[in-house]
Amino acid sequence: MKSKIRRSRKHSNKHSRKRNNHKRTLNKIMRGDVKKFKVYVKDGKGKVKKVEFGARGMSIKKRNSKRRKSFLARHRCSSPGPKTKARYWSCKKWRV
Repeated sequence: MKSKIRRSRKHSNKHSRKRNNHKRTLNKIMRGDVKKFKVYVKDGKGKVKKVEFGARGMSIKKRNSKRRKSFLARHRCSSPGPKTKARYWSCKKWRV
């Protein structure tokens, strides 16, 4: 009896994942669920991946040139890495 219950739970989880697999807007920064911002990107395998970044309670003060320069140096924004990493999008947010 217990094995049937476990199978049905796994089965229902599989269907819920399929149901939520709809089209996403790629490479557009938007307000996040858990973190402050999120963005959907395609990784090297062609799968859509959600990247979340930023602290909710913190404000971005990118207009202050000293703060911007310090942030960009601290996070090594001269070489931000791949689009699937939060560092890339955080650096992009500070430059824009």
